[in-house]
Amino acid sequence: MAQGVLSFPLTSFHEDGSLDPDGIRAYVAAQLATAPGALFPACGTGEFFSLDEDEYRQVVSIAVEESGGRVPVVAGTGYGWAQAVRFARVAEEAGADALLVLPHYLIAAPQDGLVAQLEHIAARTRLPLIAYQRGQVAFTAASLKRIAAIPDVIGLKDGHSDLDRLQRLTLAAPEDFLFFNGALTAEIQARAYAAVGVPAYSSAVHAFAPEIANAFFTALRGGDHGTVDKLLRDFYVPLVELRDRVPGYSVSLVKAAARLRGRPVGPVRAPLTDPTAADLAELRTLLAAGLDLVGAAL
Repeated sequence: MAQGVLSFPLTSFHEDGSLDPDGIRAYVAAQLATAPGALFPACGTGEFFSLDEDEYRQVVSIAVEESGGRVPVVAGTGYGWAQAVRFARVAEEAGADALLVLPHYLIAAPQDGLVAQLEHIAARTRLPLIAYQRGQVAFTAASLKRIAAIPDVIGLKDGHSDLDRLQRLTLAAPEDFLFFNGALTAEIQARAYAAVGVPAYSSAVHAFAPEIANAFFTALRGGDHGTVDKLLRDFYVPLVELRDRVPGYSVSLVKAAARLRGRPVGPVRAPLTDPTAADLAELRTLLAAGLDLVGAAL
């Protein structure tokens, strides 16, 4: 999964908010054509929180069918462990290869509870688990050793960007334990994460502009810091500044950008909201400029 940008597919909805399976299939096929390192359907970018179990089954099944075993399919799951297990069983039946365990809902919890959450899920599914620390979930080095010892917990995705903590976690982990950079707009911090031993990352930009995401990935891996800096300065940093204006833009702005590229992803579901007309116009200008940087067109 470190050999290419990790794809977190958007979930397509019709204008009335109902699921659009045909749109999902077309979108996932387009994502696969760009050679991602893995597919992560029904995760944060895929609006896992808004899907019922039948919709979730359709989303994961389509990703598995379209992938055809070419890349790993890692489905999202989450909430409390009882709910997470229900979704995990659906993902198993749909043919997913692994699960990304999203942070539990609402309340803070002690380290023993965070570990127990994964223990409960792992005991009730055959699928390997990747823990996701973000929000109220943050593991200590001691807890990392405990979760790495749970059978089939194979990795950790980090969304805190606390590099001191992350370095301690990587040093505490077994050699074969996987780590992923899950920061918002992960490219901004990709060099810093790689410096502490975490080169693999997810890319929201890949969801709407794989040309830009892949150009950045190639430049970063090739040590082309001039290209990396130019893409950061002229595209990624302005994108982050736009993203940070409104809560939820980390998903709805991505979906809007995909629509600008002609992808059939539809609107976001409440409580998210689509971008304002002014922000959408600014996004269009920024996206066109970013594509021009890598020799592509809107």
